[in-house]
Amino acid sequence: MRAVVQRVSEGGVFIPKDNYSSEIGKGMVILLGIKSGDNNEDVNFVADKCCNLRIFEDENEKMNLSLKDVNGEILVISQFTLYGDARKGNRPSFIEAAKPEEAIPLYEKFIARTKMNLGDSKVKTGIFGAMMEVKIINDGPVTIIVESKE
Repeated sequence: MRAVVQRVSEGGVFIPKDNYSSEIGKGMVILLGIKSGDNNEDVNFVADKCCNLRIFEDENEKMNLSLKDVNGEILVISQFTLYGDARKGNRPSFIEAAKPEEAIPLYEKFIARTKMNLGDSKVKTGIFGAMMEVKIINDGPVTIIVESKE
């Protein structure tokens, strides 16, 4: 499992086809890729790591505070393209990305785990598999990659 975590001043997801939108203020946008073979241990590790990352600045401008410390929010966006392999040719291969029947339950467990860590009202999402417009106002910029396996 791979998460690209971006510290944001605001973020949002818009799905015109489904008339769906969701927005957050200060917090993090998590682009979540699920690899074939990932399991509950991967979900718990990555979700807990993301929720506890100390990437927000304290009064001394040191990255020393977590989402809980700054009362921040999370926007989780499923993104299978994080497992795109472009080493050969010019068109990426997505063979390592989990198929929806494997990925959807893990995506839902990831969301449930982040809600357990932060509270229901602090976690927003996109729609799995939908074509989305994502707004990310990166603060810093700060971008961290969290992976469950080496």
